[in-house]
Formats: sequence, C-alpha cells, structure tokens
Amino acid sequence: MDEPVVTTQGSTVEEWTRALAESTGSPGGGAGTGLMLAVAASLTSMVAGYSDSEEDDGGEPARIRVRAQALRQEALRLADDDASASKAFGAAFRLEPGPERDEAIRQASLEAAASSAVLGERAIGAIDDLAWLAANGNRSLVADVVVAFGALRAAVAGARTNVSFDLGSLRSAGTSLGQVRRQHPALWAAVEKLNKAMDRIDALTADIDHRAAPTDAS
Repeated sequence: MDEPVVTTQGSTVEEWTRALAESTGSPGGGAGTGLMLAVAASLTSMVAGYSDSEEDDGGEPARIRVRAQALRQEALRLADDDASASKAFGAAFRLEPGPERDEAIRQASLEAAASSAVLGERAIGAIDDLAWLAANGNRSLVADVVVAFGALRAAVAGARTNVSFDLGSLRSAGTSLGQVRRQHPALWAAVEKLNKAMDRIDALTADIDHRAAPTDAS
C-alpha cells in the first residue's frame, strides 16, 4: 500500500516534519525554505493585524496583512513544488551514466534552481513590508518582528544556497561553471541578489534588536 502524500498544504505539522526527517530528500531543504517563508509571512500578517491605529497611516497595515496572507499560501504551494523538484533531482542522479542521465540532470538541476529562485524572489519582496512594521508597527510586537526577520533570512539563505548548488550540479552533466553563467545569467545573478537581501535583513534586524532584547548587555 502506497504511503499517503505529505504536503505543506494538506498535512499536519507533525506529519510534515516527520517526512522531512526521513532520508528521502522530498521534502528537503528547499521545501523547508518555503516553510520558513510561510512562517515569516504569517508573523508579518499577525503583527500587521495588531498595528492598525487611528492615525492617518493610509491603511498600510491592512494592505500589508493582505499581502502577507497571500504570500503565506503561495509559500506553502512553492514548498510543495520544490519537494517535487527535489524528487526529480534525486531520480536523475540515480540513472545509469550516459547521455540520458546527463540530460536528466541538466533538466532537473535547472528546474530545481528556478524553483528556488522563485522562492527567493518572493522572500525578497516581503522585506519591505516587514521593514515598515519594524519602523511603524505595534512596538509591543517587536520581538515577533525580529523572529519574522529570522525566518525570512532563513528563507533567503536557503533559496540562495539551493540556486547556487543546483547550478553547480550542472557540472555533473558536463557543463563548466563559465558555461552555466553564460547560458543562465538570470539564475546566476539571483545568487548575488539574494546575498544582498541577506545583508539588508541583517541590517534591519540589528537596528531593532535592542528593542526586542533589552536585557542584552550594551
């Protein structure tokens, strides 16, 4: 009897993390990246919901909340997409050496890199809303903002590393890194873009961490 399919959208947290703990790779780190993005989006939504005020802020907290709720759902879907890509990636490397294996690795590597790049792009797009809440949101929830930044950084870091690794895997299909860079410039550039996003998140977190952890030695 086949095992039931485990997904971020249809399984419990216990079921999904149990599947993640198995030595199958699907779900794996890429799917975990999507889940971290969903956590960041969920916390962003929560903080935005507590940040409505009577001041004339143009209704920005409400708009942030709508965007964050949509991102949470998309992130879970992207996590499941990545789990599928991971399965194809592993299957390609299990093929017998030869042209068919090389082509399967090439295709699976590119699809996995593209999947991670989309996750990374969505994570980058979430930074501005969280930065707004850090500056203008309910100050009593600053610790939640810092946790959200941590989850968002994990998502960005995961996406960056997975894109880089998947592009590097093209060498197993006989392609040099120089060729990869020339043939797939957008995916190659995504790595540096994600590096810069991590730096921005670090700076934003540093700016407010003293508010979140006032007992730290100054």
